[in-house]
Amino acid sequence: MPGDLQHYWSGAFLAANAFIGLNMVGALLLGMLVGYERSYNGRAAGMRTYGLVCMASTALTVFVGYPALWYGGVSAHAQADPTHIVQGVVTGCGFLCAGVIMKDGMSIRGLTTAASIWAASAIGVLLGVGFYAAALLLAVLCVGSMSLLHRLESRLPGRVTLDVSLTFQPGEAPDLDLLIDRAKSRGYRVLHDSLTITFADNQAVWRVSLVAPDKARATSPAALAAEMAATQGVSRFSILPVRS
Repeated sequence: MPGDLQHYWSGAFLAANAFIGLNMVGALLLGMLVGYERSYNGRAAGMRTYGLVCMASTALTVFVGYPALWYGGVSAHAQADPTHIVQGVVTGCGFLCAGVIMKDGMSIRGLTTAASIWAASAIGVLLGVGFYAAALLLAVLCVGSMSLLHRLESRLPGRVTLDVSLTFQPGEAPDLDLLIDRAKSRGYRVLHDSLTITFADNQAVWRVSLVAPDKARATSPAALAAEMAATQGVSRFSILPVRS
């Protein structure tokens, strides 16, 4: 009824809308802050994706705090459970995160992006329930972990795994023991359970994973490629770092 519309323009309604709007603007800015790190590094999900996820999470969380104003105030006795909203937000973002995870051979890409999108939804939830300082801290921690921890991780001792594919010339009989010895002399260990062998057009194709227990002492992939290019009996090869 026309008379009922005046409730939507009362002081309480306007104040609630203004407060929700400010929360959404803040969530958009914090989400874009986290997303900028991803777009700067050339990832598919960038500022728009993160801003929308964070803002939508805030909108879905903050309105639960005003059940007395729902539907023009006619449902003043409505009961709201914010935990159900949070569960829905987390579940929905889980589907979105699954879309950015891609498996390419033995490498899995997009895990960091998926985790950061999930974190962006948590930033929005914190903003929606009023924990502004915690939301800001979480946004800063997300940006810092994605931009700084990667550099720290690359400097710490660790292992390197390479996915190596070798195509031998027709009639060539590859020797597994020779491959193991050559890999060991260059700082790598062959994972026997990863070896797959295919044969077509009188050519054997071997695909195996090499692990370097100490990446600082192992031969670089570029140097390995130069050696393989000069190896007799190998017609084609590929070396791919395994990422996750």
